[in-house]
Parts: sequence; C-alpha cells; structure tokens
Amino acid sequence: MNRLPSHEVLPFLLLVATLLLAGRLLGELFRKLKLPQVMGELVAGILLGPSCLQMLAPDFYQSFFVDPKNAGIAFDGLARIGILLLLFVAGQEINLKTIRAKANAAAAISLSGIAIPFIVGFAATWFFTPLLFPDGVVDKTASSLFMGTALSITALSVLAKILIDIKQLKSKFGNLMMTAAMIDDFIGWMLFSLVVSVANLESESSFEGWQVMFMVIGFAAFILTVGRKLIHYSFIFSNKHLSSGGGTLSLAIIFCILGAIFTEWLGLHAIFGAFLVGIAVGDTEEFSGKNREMLHDIVTYIFAPLFFVSIGFRVNFIENFDGVVIAFVLLIAVFGKLLGGFLGGLLGKFSKGESLAIGFGMNARGSQEIVLGLIALNAGLITDQIFVALVVMTFVTIMIAGPAIRYFLKRDNIF
Repeated sequence: MNRLPSHEVLPFLLLVATLLLAGRLLGELFRKLKLPQVMGELVAGILLGPSCLQMLAPDFYQSFFVDPKNAGIAFDGLARIGILLLLFVAGQEINLKTIRAKANAAAAISLSGIAIPFIVGFAATWFFTPLLFPDGVVDKTASSLFMGTALSITALSVLAKILIDIKQLKSKFGNLMMTAAMIDDFIGWMLFSLVVSVANLESESSFEGWQVMFMVIGFAAFILTVGRKLIHYSFIFSNKHLSSGGGTLSLAIIFCILGAIFTEWLGLHAIFGAFLVGIAVGDTEEFSGKNREMLHDIVTYIFAPLFFVSIGFRVNFIENFDGVVIAFVLLIAVFGKLLGGFLGGLLGKFSKGESLAIGFGMNARGSQEIVLGLIALNAGLITDQIFVALVVMTFVTIMIAGPAIRYFLKRDNIF
C-alpha cells in the first residue's frame, strides 16, 4: 500500500491548515455580510490559487502548493471525501414526507421551474455553441444537456437561508417554496446522473450508457423504498446495541460511502450515491437530531471549506474571465428560472407579485451548480470560461434573490 512520504507530511499538514484557515476566515466574513459562507470559501481559493497568489508570488506558490505533489494528491483525496459528505448532508434536507404531503401544491412551481430553465439552457447552448465553445465542443448534445441541467437546479440551502432572513420560512409561501425546491433539487440531480450516463463520461465503466441510466434509476427506486426501510431498521439496531450516538453516526457514514462506491462503480460520480443515501437517512427519525447537527457542523465547517477552497486551484479565474460568455450564461440562467418560477406560481394560483417572488427565489443558485460544473469541467463537457461564468452566475443570483423576494411580496402587501 502506497503511503505519503514522511518528508511530505509537513507540507500536507501546512496545506490543510492554510486552506482551512483561509476558507473559514473568508466564510465567516461573508456570513457577517449576510451572504452564504460558500462564497467566501470560493473567494479564499481564488486568492490563494493561480488567479492571484501565483501571479503575485510565483516562486512561493510553486514551492508551497505545487512542488509537494504527493501532499497535493493526499489533499485532493481529503477534498473528495468532503464533497461526498456535503452531498450526503444535502440529501438529508430532502424531506420525503413534506414532498408527499404538499406535492400537488408544489408540483406546478417545481416542474415549471425546472422544465423551462432546462429547455432554455439546452436550446441556448445548442444554437449558440460557437459563442460558448469557440474552439469547438467534444459532444454538443452532452454539453447542451449539462447546461440545461445546471441552470435548472435551485439551491435548497441558499433558499432556506434567504427565507429565514426575510422571516418567511414558516409562512404558506415559504413552505411551498421549500417543498418545490426539494422536488427541484431531487429531479435536478437525477437529470445530471442521466446526462453523465448518456455522455458515457467514465471510460473505465464496464457498462454502456443506456445500462447505466437504467441501473441508476433502479438504484434510486431501491434506496427510496426498500433501502430506506433497511436503513431505518439498521439505525434501530445500532441505537439499541452500539455505542450511543457514535455508533449510529459511524453507520450513517458507512452507508454514505457504500452508496458512493456503487455509483462510482457504475461509472457515475460517487456523489450521486452519497446524495441518494442521504435522502434515505434523512427520512428516518432513528438518526437523531443530535447526530444530524454534529454531522452537519463537521461537514459545513471542516470538510466543505476544504473542498470549495480547492476549487480556486483548478481554474485561473482572471485569465479565463470572458465577459461575453458570463453575460450570456447569466442572461439565460436568470431568464429561464424567472420565467419558469413565474408561470409555476400563476399555475399554483398565486398573485403576480408572489409569482415573481417565486421566480426570483427559485433563481437562487448555490454549491450544487459549482459541484456539477467542476465535474463537467473535468469531463471536458465545458470550458474553463464557462465554469468561471457558472461561478459568477451563482454569486449574482444569490445576491439578487433576497431583495427581489422582499420587494415583490411587499408590493402585494404580503410581507
């Protein structure tokens, strides 16, 4: 078994400490500014990565971040564990009971809010391929499918924070918005898993794309039915016979890794398995609130910052900043979601003001787009310029969502 050479243990520890400290400091600063801390973590990575530090102090950047190659590989493994746990926690936010109870009321908002942005994103990428991919594209269909999917997902955690900030989370409006976002989130991740299988991105997969597509649908159906019950009974057993708290938490993480192993074996990304298992774990009351809170804090304040800071090292954001591409992606992202959410609100019998507020709320993006964008970038579905545009789009939609919701609800005397 290969191990990290002893002379690179110190660089590895320094790397982890530096990136975690920078991510947490910038994350807290952005939180103080009432912005999601993920934005601060991304900025920390950009400042320490090739966009800034490499340009200002190339020798130091090379010696600290690049030359200890094994330390960098070890850190990448740690960051990958972080994103698995992040999607596992995100899956736990998908409340199946709430979706079942309010499915009819939220269906119009959710389906319209994901179908129209998907169509807009797909069509815009398909017909304006020379603008987005001036050097050509490897797979036009897969790239168009990805853009449609990436632009159709609402950030559930970001929307929840916005509704909390404007004191609407527990209102009828807030409850329907959250339920619609849950459905949107689930459909969006499943869509992306299908995009990956259709594109057959993982050449090491021993299955054909259509086989992967049916197997992942079958896996999702199993996890959300029989698998959900098995996980529930496993937690009952662990709560009775294993060490209090810690045993159940360990079991949950083992389930997360097993789900990740299965989807990675299929040739999909491991995060899909982690996300689906997270939904099943979140559906059982046997996984206590204390364990949920402990896992959430560990992931949110340790593993997730390491992952999002590491994104800054993958792309030079200054060198790949293309104003035309950014403006185009921002335009189709906002237009598609705003139109979809507005029409969904009208179909759900909301007023025009409420429907516009729904459109801007569903327009809020977050870490999901960045994670999906990074996978697509590594797979060659998008360029560095489009990835930078997706990050900028995420920042802009987060900043405009809260004020826009507040304005339109006030206009209709609802706020």
